[in-house]
Amino acid sequence: MAGIYIHIPFCKQACHYCDFHFSTSLKKKEELLNMLKKELILRKEELSGESVETIYFGGGTPSVLKQEEIDSIIQTVFDNYLVISDPEITLEANPDDLSVGVIDALKSSRVNRLSIGVQSFHQEDLEMMNRAHTAEEAWNSLLYASEHFDNISVDLIYGIPGLAEERWLYNIEKVLQLGISHISSYALTVERQTALYKLIEKGKIPQPDDGIAHTHFMMLIERLQQEGFIHYELSNFSKPGFFSKNNSAYWLGKSYLGIGPSAHSFNGVSRSWNISNNALYIKSLEEGVLPSESEKLTVGDRYNEYVMTGLRTIWGVDVERISKEFGVEFKEHILKMSHRFIEKKLMLFSNGVLTITNDGKFLSDGIASDLFWLDLK
Repeated sequence: MAGIYIHIPFCKQACHYCDFHFSTSLKKKEELLNMLKKELILRKEELSGESVETIYFGGGTPSVLKQEEIDSIIQTVFDNYLVISDPEITLEANPDDLSVGVIDALKSSRVNRLSIGVQSFHQEDLEMMNRAHTAEEAWNSLLYASEHFDNISVDLIYGIPGLAEERWLYNIEKVLQLGISHISSYALTVERQTALYKLIEKGKIPQPDDGIAHTHFMMLIERLQQEGFIHYELSNFSKPGFFSKNNSAYWLGKSYLGIGPSAHSFNGVSRSWNISNNALYIKSLEEGVLPSESEKLTVGDRYNEYVMTGLRTIWGVDVERISKEFGVEFKEHILKMSHRFIEKKLMLFSNGVLTITNDGKFLSDGIASDLFWLDLK
């Protein structure tokens, strides 16, 4: 089984914290969408023999597309790939795009899962982050979408400067009020090439506080567990039966094909990535050339990838799988390096599987990096 990720590199406006590849100009939208379909056709042999179980529209903001544009891309996938009978097809969407008419159209399409970027129900937070939607639009879009879609994920951001505990809990309760089945939640991070970094540097916005972010994170875990959510990945919580199949495939090391500018692909032994430039992406594909680079992963790279993704999930890292796939020296390495984290109760070793405890979850990425294998090149 494999997945296809389709990057739609357009947004109405730039969020202050975002460092993904996108453009606020739609001038080349038609040409770019045609090239997305051309890339899908040119690369169909890369998944030869594998069934496609997920199609994921990410970005950028895929909800800026017209319904017929989304349908055309999906049809190209079905025309050129072996797609299972009931694939998970996710569309990332911003609340301001989800009018009643748009949701009705999506409901009649092949899209069967929405990932809605709410981030906060507080207007001041949205303005500070330069989000395109209002708090009212956030609520209204969820209210109507939840009447038409069973499979909805909501994005929330914690650790926002000035976001008091009771206001963060309010955000969580608003989502729970509608019976939403999946929540993805991320700490506000500051990347150097963003407007947020510059605003903090100029003293216009306070630096996010790691202690506050940690408190918000633990509040989220506790409240969602009370409601029967499974914390199946570091940033993802789901009711039973509503895990993201697309994201789960990534964390479990399945193959995925990334289509569009800046999109990444992985086949188990190598990874590739497309150029992060819309004009050059279009020009290259018009000439019949794939605008990508690739690298073959070393055994150490593949081990590190498995450790990084595995420790973020409830499935953890299977040390016998490490021995079989990468070698006994890698098994010995991870058992040795994980010992101090087990002693500190930040990790658990049970039935041959290493997992992160609740106390260690906020430190997960740092713990994983300490378990990495360093290739001597």
